[in-house]
Amino acid sequence: MAPRLWIMTTLSSANINPLQRQLVKGREIIVTEEPWLHLVWIHDCIFIKPMPRYLLSQAFWAIDLWKAATGFVRTYRYLIQHESDFNIAQQEHLRLIPKDVEWALFCQFISELDHIEDSAVSRRYWYGELRLTRLNFYALLLLGKFYSEQVALASEQLMTAHWEPLWYVSRWFSIVSLLGAAIVLMWFVLLWLWIFLDEWIYTFLSILLGCLRKLIHWKGGAGAYG
Repeated sequence: MAPRLWIMTTLSSANINPLQRQLVKGREIIVTEEPWLHLVWIHDCIFIKPMPRYLLSQAFWAIDLWKAATGFVRTYRYLIQHESDFNIAQQEHLRLIPKDVEWALFCQFISELDHIEDSAVSRRYWYGELRLTRLNFYALLLLGKFYSEQVALASEQLMTAHWEPLWYVSRWFSIVSLLGAAIVLMWFVLLWLWIFLDEWIYTFLSILLGCLRKLIHWKGGAGAYG
């Protein structure tokens, strides 16, 4: 879907908010190890993949300069623009950056990516943050699928991390609603049966009384002739 992302978002690799700005926007940072979920957001949550330790090693970059790895690392140039962003990234529950990496060394490392052009990175990283609802919408139009792999995984993680209480309440609400509907339906069935039986009982009694009147009338007439 990378070649078609221009339909969904701004064509700018700088379209990434720093970590402290994410918090200002009220977004919860959810750590994910899935590369395709990196910088995908929905409502008040954004998925961010931690930077592996080996990507901070000069030895790794001396071997090869992979487009996907370069694009991924370049996103941290925008995610971490201030020391406050760096401190957030090293918080215990996030660990987006290894704890033993120092701010000065990180700045030195990340500054080497200042002049990396889009042509040197994977096409996914020509863009910044992606809205999950748009991915879901265009997956049907462009891929012929009801959802993309990203959407399925993100929905599962989001429900587990953020919406589980809501799903719990919704589940019980559904159960109570079904029970209520069943009780109302049963009440209507019993009402219909009562009306049905009442009519048949009334008809039966009317016929029985009519027969008794005829029988009495017949016996009375026979006695008069006798």
